[in-house]
Amino acid sequence: MQIGALKTIISSQLGAALKMLENAVGSCSDELWNDSSLPKPFWYLAYHTLFFFDLYLSESPKGFKPPLPFSLSEMDPKGVMPERIYSRKELLEYLEYGRTKAKASIEALTEESALENCGFRWVGVSVAELFFYNARHVQHHAAQLNLLMRQKMSTAPKWVFKAE
Repeated sequence: MQIGALKTIISSQLGAALKMLENAVGSCSDELWNDSSLPKPFWYLAYHTLFFFDLYLSESPKGFKPPLPFSLSEMDPKGVMPERIYSRKELLEYLEYGRTKAKASIEALTEESALENCGFRWVGVSVAELFFYNARHVQHHAAQLNLLMRQKMSTAPKWVFKAE
């Protein structure tokens, strides 16, 4: 497969997963955003997803630093929650930051770099496969958020087939 075709496929499917996450964050009611009856609040699940989306678009965990106001607390093995609730606006801005980073990462992909091992030992895949791993992680949590909205709000955004 030519690298150009691979880049198009990655952009389409990673972009679709990210759009589904964006639609979920944008559609969540204020009541559900920090519903304390949930094991993990909606906002936190969205934040977790965006944090790892950002991380996996980096070359490795070494030197990774999310944009402010976010911190590295998400990497704490004790599962420490952030110090405060992040707003919908902050998470949508983080999503846009990630979208821009993803476009640059995909554009920089070459035939050689696509086959290299990614910088995340615990994942253990190639750079190209890491894009698909990242998309699956985003889609997993987008589906989780959609399920929460269906259960608590009786509605959820529609499926996104591919990025526009």
